[in-house]
Amino acid sequence: MTSDPQTALRPEPEMDPERDAGVDPASGEPVHCWNLDDFEALEFDPFLHDRLRDKRATRIRLPFGQGTAWLMARYADVKAATTDPRFSRSELVGRTITASSPHAIASQQASMNYADPPRLNDMRRVVARAFTGKSMQKLRPTVQHTADQLLDEMERHGSPADLVEHLHGPFPLAAVADLLGMEQDMRQDMTSWANVIMTPGPAPDKSTDALKTVRECVVALLAMRREKQSDDLAGVLAGAADAGEITEPEAVSIATAILVSGAHAVRNNSANMVYALLTHPEHHERLRREPEMIPQAVDELLRFIPHRSGVGLPRIATRDVDIAGVTIKAGDTVYSSYLAANRDPEVFPNPDTLDFDRGPIAHMAFGNGPHHCVGSMLARMESEIIITTLIERYPRLALAVPPEQLEWQAGALIRGPKTLPVTW
Repeated sequence: MTSDPQTALRPEPEMDPERDAGVDPASGEPVHCWNLDDFEALEFDPFLHDRLRDKRATRIRLPFGQGTAWLMARYADVKAATTDPRFSRSELVGRTITASSPHAIASQQASMNYADPPRLNDMRRVVARAFTGKSMQKLRPTVQHTADQLLDEMERHGSPADLVEHLHGPFPLAAVADLLGMEQDMRQDMTSWANVIMTPGPAPDKSTDALKTVRECVVALLAMRREKQSDDLAGVLAGAADAGEITEPEAVSIATAILVSGAHAVRNNSANMVYALLTHPEHHERLRREPEMIPQAVDELLRFIPHRSGVGLPRIATRDVDIAGVTIKAGDTVYSSYLAANRDPEVFPNPDTLDFDRGPIAHMAFGNGPHHCVGSMLARMESEIIITTLIERYPRLALAVPPEQLEWQAGALIRGPKTLPVTW
């Protein structure tokens, strides 16, 4: 991503491929040094493509931290590793492992990200009360109204205009803030704070300060919901904490994580989707002719788009496990690539082709197993609203510059265009 105030360039990797290449002393396995290079547009990481040809798990070293880890890439192996209770996220707390970031992005304290069942299940049950089909249906008109207002303002600005500035930036924050029940005056600068938090750049103090600011807003919001009860997510979390179902730190951590990831990830993923459509004109035209296909198209776009750099949170083996053709020893670190799983040719024929006729697909864009993204229903709804609204309002929507002239963010966890100038 870029060197603007919202994102910071990834520091030079703290590893030398010549020095670090070789054999892992514990397992005797060859070690692949994965530098997590930035790629243009929607180019897929060739390292992951190569891993899909491997019949066994791969030993890797990432740019930061210490040691090595196992990488699961094929769909079946990713599915197994992310559902096997012998692989733990809570065991990560306090450990230094090989990593894609020089500092922790997600909080390790009172966090769903670092919880295992059954405690994880308790937290997810609370959050699920705000993410029901009924609640999404109730929220949809408000979110649609926000999209309409933002595009009205873009039209007042005039063509050409930057969709990231006018739509993809502010829209996801508004949607997740509406879900939380966040007051308008609390939302100022929230998108830029989320971008700083989610960028593993050379200045961890900036990320820490931004996270502290967001958490303070969340604490204030939960306090407000105790004075004035509501059925929004903040109200659900405050009530659950008061009832002893979750702790106060857990309530704060859950709300903060949903706010930050919702504002940042959908911002980039939705921009990626629109870019994909504008650079696949036959797909774009088909959705204009067959708008009823949009939900199915969103799922295929989620599968196809390499929405992040590298891999997400790892797990620690609590016992020896035979999986993916290798024996993983207790204490070993295991990463699972949802991106690679979504391109596995054994599950998705012609996986590098965007194909809206795949039908219902069990992609892993929102993860898998106990840590499947709790906000997936909201993210899908936002994506459907964006695509539907753009198609209905702007039948001649097109990029205002050649695709190769677009700037892409570098050095952040979630990939996406820095700007998306369009005409209509």
